Amino acid sequence: MRVVHSIAELRALLSAQPLRGFVPTMGNLHDGHLALVHQARGLVGPQGAVVASIFVNRLQFAPHEDFDRYPRTLARDCELLEGAGCDVVFAPDERELYPEPQGYKVTPPPELADILEGHFRPGFFTGVCTVVHKLFNIVQPSHAVFGKKDYQQLMVLRRMVDQMALPIAVHGGETCRSAEGLALSSRNGYLSEAEKAEALRLSRTLKALIARWQAGERDLGRLEADAMQALRDAGWQPDYLTLRCQRDLSPAVDGQPLVALAAAKLGNTRLIDNLEV
Repeated sequence: MRVVHSIAELRALLSAQPLRGFVPTMGNLHDGHLALVHQARGLVGPQGAVVASIFVNRLQFAPHEDFDRYPRTLARDCELLEGAGCDVVFAPDERELYPEPQGYKVTPPPELADILEGHFRPGFFTGVCTVVHKLFNIVQPSHAVFGKKDYQQLMVLRRMVDQMALPIAVHGGETCRSAEGLALSSRNGYLSEAEKAEALRLSRTLKALIARWQAGERDLGRLEADAMQALRDAGWQPDYLTLRCQRDLSPAVDGQPLVALAAAKLGNTRLIDNLEV
């Protein structure tokens, strides 16, 4: 496995390999990331190149968020990626990826990007789309793999690729969970042991919301309000807990594939999760 830090070195290294699978990450990796690497390998086969990037993207963090304390664990991440069969790690610093202020940005449409995560994290998806589009231009992958845990992000990026006519197949990787059912996340490391046990309540609350819908309850506002209150009663600070249509994240209606999504703060840690119906 090769670890490269410059765009020029990466392009030279990949110049003879047209079939590339790409897994963009911000590092501090866990088994969920490694599953995406394995998925990328399956897509390009043994003759293709699997590239993972590690870059903590300042553009997608608000001033009050955890950019400065986000864990940087490059040496450990590279060991994990090599064990997972990754061929190339692209780990640029900020000066390499943003040699000057990034004045040109990719702004996704508000009907998708300003709801749910975008409502509570204004500008987040502009930051995500801008860095991912730039990484796509640098890596020029045939396939790109993103985790379904970031459900809205995956949808936003798929539509960006479609509308920009990028020659990339975007794939979603299933959410990896602990044996107890907690969705794996780089931010889980912020949780105390007691908080990790309590964090399981988020997926349980999503399941309870889904169960009430499947039992025939159709007052969506009441269902979502009850679910939010259940989290508040347990000491959480929820941003949203909602049931939406998978196709466009509009409010749930009968006869459509649905997804339940949640974001809530437990102590000082903001967690997200989702379950497809």
